[in-house]
Amino acid sequence: MQNVNLKMSATTYHKSVVYGLISLLAIPVIATLVYSLSQRWGATITPDGFTFDWYLQLWQDPRFIAAFGRSLLLCFISLAVSCALIIPTIFVVFYYFPRLDSWMNLLILLPFAVPPVVSSVGLLQLYADGPIPIVGTPWVLIGTYFTIALPFMYRALANSLQGINLRDLMDAAHLLGASTPRAFVSIVLPNIRKGLLASLFLSFSFLLGEFVFANILVGTRFETLQVYLYNMRQTSGHFTSALVMSYFFFTLFLTWLATRFSR
Repeated sequence: MQNVNLKMSATTYHKSVVYGLISLLAIPVIATLVYSLSQRWGATITPDGFTFDWYLQLWQDPRFIAAFGRSLLLCFISLAVSCALIIPTIFVVFYYFPRLDSWMNLLILLPFAVPPVVSSVGLLQLYADGPIPIVGTPWVLIGTYFTIALPFMYRALANSLQGINLRDLMDAAHLLGASTPRAFVSIVLPNIRKGLLASLFLSFSFLLGEFVFANILVGTRFETLQVYLYNMRQTSGHFTSALVMSYFFFTLFLTWLATRFSR
């Protein structure tokens, strides 16, 4: 009986800690949501009224729609390039040259070792002039976004490949008459699908919120969602709160999609 009581008290304590943490994290989100729906909220504790006008104003703004579309386009192209380069590379590393994995782990840490501001200054000096003047164009963002997505995708795919017996699977496929490319497409890719989807959605949500590279390298010449948010910071706080919540709900929808696909 005493053990049962101790177990119940421990369960209650753990639940209270989890619920308390969730409540603490939810407070700023709920406050931003209420502020985005309020007509006016100044001297009083509660808003004067609620309205959807700020969301209607936001989603009827052609500049916002264009910035949102540019961000989505950049994310899709960057992730497509990342998949085309990283997936074959990690397969070659794990199947043919497994000793290179330690060097690859060191390589993928470089984007985190160099601050984005420092990288942006270097890219400005390198690509502002010369034979490839791509500063101010979306092409420079696609290249930088690839370096941002590289650590997330490589680490997630590496964990997935470590969870399967890659060499035995490939040997079995070869014994059954499959070529290496066909075995890779038919056997390896389905086994790493969950890791690939998780890395894609994580990278997408991170790239969609990227600001430093987009603001320094391109700015308003190819205005993305975060640059638009930065440029609209002097407008009404209700309007910017509606923008933040729209971004939050879109990211939440992507997370739900990732969960559904994983199942």
